[in-house]
Order: sequence, then structure tokens, then C-alpha cells
Amino acid sequence: MTENPGRTALLMLDYQTALCECGEHMRMPPLVEQVERRGVLAAAEKTLAAARDAGLYVVHVRLAFDPSYELRTNRSARFDVYPRERAMLRDAPGARIVSALAPLPHEPVVDKGGVGAFVGTPLLEMLLGAGVRHVVLGGVATNLVVESTARHAVDSGLAVTVLEDLCASFDPALHDVAVTKILPMFAAVRASAEFIAEL
Repeated sequence: MTENPGRTALLMLDYQTALCECGEHMRMPPLVEQVERRGVLAAAEKTLAAARDAGLYVVHVRLAFDPSYELRTNRSARFDVYPRERAMLRDAPGARIVSALAPLPHEPVVDKGGVGAFVGTPLLEMLLGAGVRHVVLGGVATNLVVESTARHAVDSGLAVTVLEDLCASFDPALHDVAVTKILPMFAAVRASAEFIAEL
């Protein structure tokens, strides 16, 4: 799967109730609609089960804030809505990882305060400490957390694979641009079935 020797990790990015499921905690209806239309959670559940069976290092990453919101690393106007609405607090229902993809007790959950999975988190040190040299990404939104995390990972010396059917965006056109134009410049973009078949 990768030319670099070392362990492979599956990074599950922002599969949270507020972003992936209909209901009272939903924050982005267009994103939830695309997650459902593309069958993202079913594909992610199958991939997660296969990765666990194969002994991959699994890490769950989510957008979740402490009550002060001072651990928020993204200071853009776009992120001002979270403290203003007291949204995505780490213990709030909307911040939870969806039940179908719930972490096992030994699987770490990394809370982030921005778009990408690495800034302000111990993720890179965790991966390197576990001997990981190849990361496989799935998550929402494609053009936000997946793209940001892939860029940071490859610049940090990791090989990167993105599983296209584990991803969705609030705008299908942005997903398409990400997986056909942007991500292939620094990652292998593959279908989950191909990845699972090689485990």
C-alpha cells in the first residue's frame, strides 16, 4: 500500500452527530444530506471493521471545544459561531461520534479546535510514536478536515491515502474538486473496497 515501511493508521475524521445525522443536534443539513446520499456511514463502518480486524492503528478525530473555547485554534470569523452558540462542546450530544462508528475503549479520540486534525493536537506525535508511516483518511467535509489533514500529513513525511467513498462535502462540487483535482496532488485517492481487499 505504501513504499514506506511502518504501520498504517486509519484516521476517522469528524464523523459526529451534528455533522452526519438528521435530528435535533444537526448543524449542517446540506452536509448530512450528502453523507446520507453517498452512503458514507455504511462505507465507513465496513472500513472501520476491516481495519480493526487487520490490526491497524485507529484514531478518531473530532471537532470539540472546552467550555472556555480558548483551546480553539482557528480564529477565523467562520469559527466565531461556536463560542457564540456554545456549540460543539466536548460533552454535548452534537459533538459525539456517531454510534455506528463509536470508538472502542482502546482507540484514542483526539479533540481539535480547528479544521485540520494536526494543529493544536498530539496526533502527529501519537502516530510517530506508534510507528505509523502511512495514514488512511475518511471524513467530512472532504474539502475541509480531509484536505487539511492530508496536506499536513504529507508535509510531515507520512504517506497518505484518502478513501473517497468515506468522504462527503456540504457541496457535491467541492467534494468532486477535492477528490479529482486537489487531493491527488499529495495523496492516493481510492475506493474503500480496494483498500479493504488489500488488508
